[in-house]
Amino acid sequence: MQPNSPWRTADFRTLFGATALSQLGTNVSYVAVPLIAVTELDASPGQVGALATLSTLAFLLIGLPAGAWVDRMRHRRVLIVADLARAALFASVPLAWWLDALTLGQLYAVVLLNGCATVFFDVGSQSTLPGIVGRDALVQANAAMMSLMAVSNVAGRSAGGTLVQLLTAPLAVLCAAASHLASALRLTAVRRAGAPPVPSGGVGLRTQMAEGVRHVLRNRELRALALTASLNNLGSQIINTMLPVLFVRELDLPASALGLYWAAGGVGLLLGARCARPLAARLGYGRTLGVMGLCLAPAGLLVPLIDRGPWLWIAGTGGVLAMFKTGMDNVLGVSLRQRMTPDDLLGRMNATFRFALTGALAVGAAMAGLIGELAGVRTTLWVGAAFLATAFLPVFLSPVRTRRALPDQQPPPVRVVAPQAPQAPQAPKG
Repeated sequence: MQPNSPWRTADFRTLFGATALSQLGTNVSYVAVPLIAVTELDASPGQVGALATLSTLAFLLIGLPAGAWVDRMRHRRVLIVADLARAALFASVPLAWWLDALTLGQLYAVVLLNGCATVFFDVGSQSTLPGIVGRDALVQANAAMMSLMAVSNVAGRSAGGTLVQLLTAPLAVLCAAASHLASALRLTAVRRAGAPPVPSGGVGLRTQMAEGVRHVLRNRELRALALTASLNNLGSQIINTMLPVLFVRELDLPASALGLYWAAGGVGLLLGARCARPLAARLGYGRTLGVMGLCLAPAGLLVPLIDRGPWLWIAGTGGVLAMFKTGMDNVLGVSLRQRMTPDDLLGRMNATFRFALTGALAVGAAMAGLIGELAGVRTTLWVGAAFLATAFLPVFLSPVRTRRALPDQQPPPVRVVAPQAPQAPQAPKG
């Protein structure tokens, strides 16, 4: 084990285990919830799009202030409360189904509130990691976390499709609730949850939010990373929103086939995360992000060819290659932006990225529902594929492409001084 390996830190191992449980619940629900809408509630493409939109809308509504709030709070407490909230929300779905009272309105409310809890969990998790493992171990820690996400995509979505097949979709959601509850219990063992809360010092929430946004937008590299990741999320969400309708309704394939298709994308994500560090060591961080994007992003154009028989495998190959690129981008891009941000801005920087990236998911889901209603499922897939194929351009055309390594030194902390109230003029001394 290397001297600066994050695995030497007990809190990292605990956080990793809790995140594995949380990711399992997230991926099971990712498959099961839209299938509830399609199979149990006979939802239309527009209604499925609305469901996917609401599941990510929270990042547009509270994404930016969440970063400032997380910077002011104990990160472990944020993660635990978020997981408990998600467990309770998902448990309400099978309960309502059992009572024959489940409606689309309840699903809409559950996914919206679950999105709010996910905002805090995601921002808190990425913000606490540098304080737990140290900045020298960040790339290894991020690679481990991204690999975990990829494995969870494979295992969780395969399990989600299988559980829906065996137990019905509502009971699969109950399993997701149990995973989030187990994650919350595991997180109670974390002892050092990152940097201590940053005092507001009299600075308003809006001022702190603006500081995080400016930090991202004024830096050409951070701005390019945010734009590329947002376009990639936009294309992926447009495609993924329509896949349940395409698989179950138009191609008449079982739910397990949809789970396996998404799981194959998880394999690509895992391979990309595992290959990110070796490729960056050989090619340089920027060239890996830029040139590999040029080579792999166009594979997304194979996804709309999906059909029965060999076309399912061809489209699946395109999806795997696109997710391979995403896995590399996640490890290298997250490590780069963490190293370029001072500790007291991590929550707000992460919130700004999550606002852009997950906001793109909300926009993509809304676009998918609208295009699906007006032009059909196939046209929707081609629109999403076009975004996937061109998402690499902002990074490819930015200074990121020439970067050989991560920044050596941590940026100095940012201290925003509260405006002073004007003082009354004093009488001249005689």
